Amino acid sequence: MTEQRMFCYQCEQTARGEGCTQIGVCGKQPDVAALQDLLVYTLKGLSLYATEARKLGILKRDVNVFTVKALFSTLTNVDFDPDRFVELIKKSIQLREDLKANIKNAGGTSYFAEPAANYNLPSTKEEMIKDGIKVGVKADPTLDPDIHSLQQILIYGIKGISAYADHAQILGQEDDKVYSFIHEGLATTLRKDLSINEWINLVLKCGEINLRTMELLDAGNTSTYGHPVPTKVPLGTKKGKAILVSGHDLRDLHEILKLSEGKGIYVYTHGEMLPTHGYPELKKYPHFYGHFGTAWQNQQKEFPKFPGPIVMTTNCLQKPLDSYKDNIFTTGLVGWPGVKHIADGNFQPVIEKALSMEGFTEDIEDKYVMVGFARNTVLSIADKVIEAVKNKNIRHFFLVAGCDGAKPGRNYYTEFVEKAPKDTVILTLACGKFRFFDKDLGNIGGIPRLLDVGQCNDAYSAIQIALALSKAFNVGVNELPLSLILSWYEQKAVAILLTLLYLNIKNIRLGPSLPAFVSPNVLNVLVKNFNITPIKTPDEDLKEILK
Repeated sequence: MTEQRMFCYQCEQTARGEGCTQIGVCGKQPDVAALQDLLVYTLKGLSLYATEARKLGILKRDVNVFTVKALFSTLTNVDFDPDRFVELIKKSIQLREDLKANIKNAGGTSYFAEPAANYNLPSTKEEMIKDGIKVGVKADPTLDPDIHSLQQILIYGIKGISAYADHAQILGQEDDKVYSFIHEGLATTLRKDLSINEWINLVLKCGEINLRTMELLDAGNTSTYGHPVPTKVPLGTKKGKAILVSGHDLRDLHEILKLSEGKGIYVYTHGEMLPTHGYPELKKYPHFYGHFGTAWQNQQKEFPKFPGPIVMTTNCLQKPLDSYKDNIFTTGLVGWPGVKHIADGNFQPVIEKALSMEGFTEDIEDKYVMVGFARNTVLSIADKVIEAVKNKNIRHFFLVAGCDGAKPGRNYYTEFVEKAPKDTVILTLACGKFRFFDKDLGNIGGIPRLLDVGQCNDAYSAIQIALALSKAFNVGVNELPLSLILSWYEQKAVAILLTLLYLNIKNIRLGPSLPAFVSPNVLNVLVKNFNITPIKTPDEDLKEILK
């Protein structure tokens, strides 16, 4: 493959804190980056017609579902297969042309002058890559840098929404309000006539829609698998065949559990699958045993030690080492060239692979961790929590949450939790918790000091806990003895941050570094209106918060 130029700064790990230009820190190749940019470009054109179609009462579910899946595929650490992006680009053009015909027949506007609405697909992948470079992130150097920054924030927020919307629709939860905003937002990024304030309002609207999307996902998870309950999860291993499931997709995990039942196979979780042990409909399987390893950034150290197949769901895949890539299966949108992909939900090849491998040769005892402190559990003991606060047994709550990564500086979160005073409680969610998830912090009057709320997909639970406490204490969320200490990595974290801003939650500490796509002037607006501040040191931040 000839070397291709690229520019990508959508994640926290981006090279030099500015942007990846040769190859993605995540492992993304320049050809994939260009094809992702071209896909987003064609989705903007499709969105112009989808928005016009809605005005005429033309609602196409296939367009809606395709849009969120296509956007989800462009998130960090999801799909690295260029041929799959070629097919997605072709599909977006086909759906665009079908919509144009529907709109024309209904008497609507079936032509838009924007180039993205009229892009003609070249015949070869190489030509698509060249076109992708032309329409990438830095395609218009004349654009005001602050408007460009807000446009990128909006796009990355919409990408995050799309990930949650895809998970939700898989479990039967959809709302056209979400699809409508995604199309409206993408189409609007083609406009040149909006003011800074109008872009800011769109960014906050993105946060509002993400809240609704997370509510849908929460409903999908809990209506299908029950509300999580406190559960002890062993970190040791059982003698026997083994399967490791990583990522976020509860349905994939459930299918594996059903298919492997009674076959002498133990199923383990990895990374953000840890909280799934708390769901009643999943934990009822006796061979759903424990948790192996930590988060995605340690895969290349941990996976070669696992004596069974590894199933990667959603965006948690680093480039596999040759030494174990033959044992990896990807599902859904996840993929690397040359890695086995399960597209039809049939996990029989995973079962066969597990039975052919050695598995664990002995029982190994290790510590346990607790999961299952989602909103229903926490709010069921709200009276104890409120009493502990009023009696000054609990001085403060910290939500230490967000994404993990490999770049230096993330040890801050471990130190913060370790140094938090013993009369404080730590709520946590997402893969950032793997910096400290196995710490024994004790309890306060029977309330554990470390409460695992769940995956990043469960941020809705944390928000509902905060809102419920706010109501119970009859104060605004910003007046609660609660501080948000967040780490970000990719675009779902961007969407969650926008939701917090939409809810007017202030004084958020964000790290380990600030997004490269936020311009200085936009950052000043965030600081002025919401008092978002970069993390300093654990000692400095704790002193300032608890003064």
